[in-house]
Amino acid sequence: MDARLTAPNIGWIGIFRLGLVQAALGAIVILTTSTLNRVMVVELALPATLPGALVGWHYAVQLSRPRWGYGSDVGGQRAPWIIGGMITLAIGAIAAAASTTLMATQPTLGVLGAIVAFFIIGVGVGAAGTNQLALLATHTLPSRKAAAAAITWIMMIIGFIITAGVAGAMLEPFSMQRLLEVTTIISLVAVAVAALAIWGLEGRAQIAKPMSEAEDKPDFSAILKEVWADQQARRFTIFVLVSMLAYSAQDLILEPFAGLIYGYTPGESTSLAATQNMGVLLGMIVTAILGTVVGKSRARFMRQWTIFGCIASAVALASLCAAAMVGPTWPLKPTVFGLGVANGAFAVAAIGSMMTLASAGKRGREGTRMGLWGAAQAISFGIGGFLGASALDLARFVFQQVGPAFATVFAMEGLLFIVAAGCAFWVGDPQDDDVDLPILPAGEMVPAE
Repeated sequence: MDARLTAPNIGWIGIFRLGLVQAALGAIVILTTSTLNRVMVVELALPATLPGALVGWHYAVQLSRPRWGYGSDVGGQRAPWIIGGMITLAIGAIAAAASTTLMATQPTLGVLGAIVAFFIIGVGVGAAGTNQLALLATHTLPSRKAAAAAITWIMMIIGFIITAGVAGAMLEPFSMQRLLEVTTIISLVAVAVAALAIWGLEGRAQIAKPMSEAEDKPDFSAILKEVWADQQARRFTIFVLVSMLAYSAQDLILEPFAGLIYGYTPGESTSLAATQNMGVLLGMIVTAILGTVVGKSRARFMRQWTIFGCIASAVALASLCAAAMVGPTWPLKPTVFGLGVANGAFAVAAIGSMMTLASAGKRGREGTRMGLWGAAQAISFGIGGFLGASALDLARFVFQQVGPAFATVFAMEGLLFIVAAGCAFWVGDPQDDDVDLPILPAGEMVPAE
């Protein structure tokens, strides 16, 4: 029997437990990237460039993701890396809140502290997030990978929503001291939730034959070169770079578009963002259901659905180009909802393909492969929003009109999605079995033949 079939499987409850880990991770991240961002800009009247640079810095640190995946590949267990990453993330978040508080009285010292804190946050997100996805990839049946991807992403969004509501209530009346207290409480609760969710899930035999036992342990650079030499892994890395760049480039310009072209108020533009997120959730759910019931060739289905989601996203962005040129008579909300559906379908199918490819290559390299793709995503997320906003400023300078400027940027993003669809086609189909193994309790093994 193939060595890949000797790993313990997790059922639906296990998938939801790993989703809880992602929700806990998201709960801490939203405090550092949203709440602290607002406090720096509004309450402390600091330049918006500062929190933007700090968030970009934490993405840059996540280029270390392959190293954290390699660590669990060598050791044969992922849970310690997940829990350790969550603890590191919590320490970084508390330090970031303390540094933000310090900025009110000692700006220079506070900024220096924030640089260190966001470095720690990047390490924590990289270690916990990479190994959570690697564990999900190696121990989820092919028939459930699309649903597992959707559950993980949806629960992360739920973590965002719950934390935003709870933190918002706890921060009233606002003070810098309360900010530090609330961040500390939520961070500690998130670590506890993640630890309880992962406890006992992995089982004693997480990886049937850890790298350190299966062979002479190669160093990290050798393993990374080996993974990069794999044609599918290399091509999928390029796909992730291009697709996530297209996905993130719209983040900072959609609400300004609604305000400048359609005259939306801040409340109305926020409502538009909610409409888009509703579409994203619908796209995720539909893709998860189809990916679960499709039958054979699920890996091929996820690849095809990834291509479809990219093309559909490009079509939706073409509609936004028309909206920019036509103006308020164009139906904006249905267009944005459609963009959300397409983005959700693309995202879940892409993550499902990522999990399939992670477990389709050489045994004991899943964490390193997942880390490589996580690093590619971090690069795109780190520069995507900045490039989108910068391209808009440049287009406005060239055209001296907002409509053609927005249309140009939306067209560029749509073109990136078309290129991403081509990259997904270029990757090819993962060579997986599409065979459903019996679900075993975590830690039990499929008998070798």
